[in-house]
Order: sequence, then C-alpha cells, then structure tokens
Amino acid sequence: MLKSDVQLKLPDKETLDITVYGEERDCNKCILIVHGFKGFKDWGFIPHTADYLAEKGFFVLTFNFSHNGIGKHPEKFSELDKFAKNTYSREVFETGEMIDAYLREYFCMPHFPKIGLLGHSRGGAISLLSAFNRTEVKSVALWASIARLDRYSARQKEEWRNHGFMEVLNQRTGQMMRMNSTFLDDLEINAEKLNLENAVSNLNKPLLILHGEQDLAVPISEAEEIYGWADKKNTEIFKIEATGHTFGIQHPFEGSNDKFDIVLEKTYKFFINTLN
Repeated sequence: MLKSDVQLKLPDKETLDITVYGEERDCNKCILIVHGFKGFKDWGFIPHTADYLAEKGFFVLTFNFSHNGIGKHPEKFSELDKFAKNTYSREVFETGEMIDAYLREYFCMPHFPKIGLLGHSRGGAISLLSAFNRTEVKSVALWASIARLDRYSARQKEEWRNHGFMEVLNQRTGQMMRMNSTFLDDLEINAEKLNLENAVSNLNKPLLILHGEQDLAVPISEAEEIYGWADKKNTEIFKIEATGHTFGIQHPFEGSNDKFDIVLEKTYKFFINTLN
C-alpha cells in the first residue's frame, strides 16, 4: 500500500502538507479527511483511520490546513502567527483546492472519480460547507461535528475586538494560541456562505453523523441539530455511548478501543455504500 507525503502549492503561494494513502492504480474512490480546530493530519486517530480505510480499498488523503499552526515539524505548533490569521472561509477554500487537485489528477489518475469527505469536530462543518454544491462529492461523514460556527457570546466578541485578538489554550501543549479579530470579520462578512443550516438542508447527498454521548467539547445536541436540518431519507445518526469528543483516542496514538472500532466500522460501511 502506498503512503507518501506531498505538498500542494495554492494560488496565494501558501502550501498544504498532505499524506497520501492507498494504491495509485485504483484511486477512483477517494476519502478526504478534514481535521478540526487545533488539529492536524498526524494527530491521534487520523493516520490510523487513513490506514484502515486504505486497507479497505479507498484512496485516502489527509492534509494540514495552511493556517492550522503546524510548521516544519509535523506535530508542533510553531506557526502561531498563521494560526492567528485563520478563518472558516480559508479552510473551506483549501478543502476545495484539495478536491480540485484530486480531480485534476495531481495525486493519481482516477477514471471514475468519487469523493467522500470525513470531518472531525470543526472539520465536520468545513466538510459540509465544502460538499455543498460540489457534485463530485458524493457523501459526507461527520465525527463529533459542530453545528454552530458562531460559538461566542456578545461579551466575548466585544473583548475580542477591543484587544484585536482572543487567546485559546491548547491543553495538550500548554500553548496560548491567538485568534485575530479578522476571524469575527469573516463570520460576519461571509455569513451567507457560512450558513451551515442551509448547507445541510440542501446537501442532497448521503450524510453520516457519529457523535459520542459524553462529548464535553461539542455537546451531542449539536449532532441532533444537524440531523434536524438534514434530509432523513439520506441521513444516518449514531450516538456512541460512554465516549467523548475523540472517542477515547488521545495523542500520541496508543491503539484503538471498542468505541472507536464501532466508529471506524460504521464509517467504512457508509463509504462502501455511497462511493460505489
């Protein structure tokens, strides 16, 4: 099985670091894995998931958003200046660039390309927005996805704008990570394009929602909200009991568990049925 690291240059000179999993000679069924906030392509369960799906016959792409804060070292947040400038719109744009690169045979030569998006947490919302109006994307799977992009109180926003930035703690590394007020500007200026309810309501393709019942980072009520917007004929929702936001997986990865095995199996069966 092929596993290789490549880079994709974007029109604005930024670069996406990508890992490719699978066989180039059979890459018609592509799954693009979209990481979440403070996430990265080599975090915890992502490489294991990519290996698992590639072994099942899928062509899998994982990537770091250009402004996720990861620098030359694949697991260190050394570009906090870029992290501060990141926006939802930037991540939707870069996911679209990944889709386009696959379709123009940048990674392989698919004869009948079909794309599935798999997004975790904030990456779930980015996947939904990216899949909307893209006929090449045949299905979307969400792991612990957020349903609300605007997650901040009026008081938080006021202080954020007064300071020009807001700091968030990365509990794993202990780093304080800034988000510039341009993040709020993006939310306001691009409110119509970043309308998750509209994207889900008009998705018109199979959707899988998986969420831990004990998720403290993103309450399971957000999974229910997404399901409420969705076409029930095209949507499955599974609540995984006794597990949280990362389904019991931490970084560095130390192996799977019963709950995460359920998540993997349901995801695999979903993509087998929707990318054929």
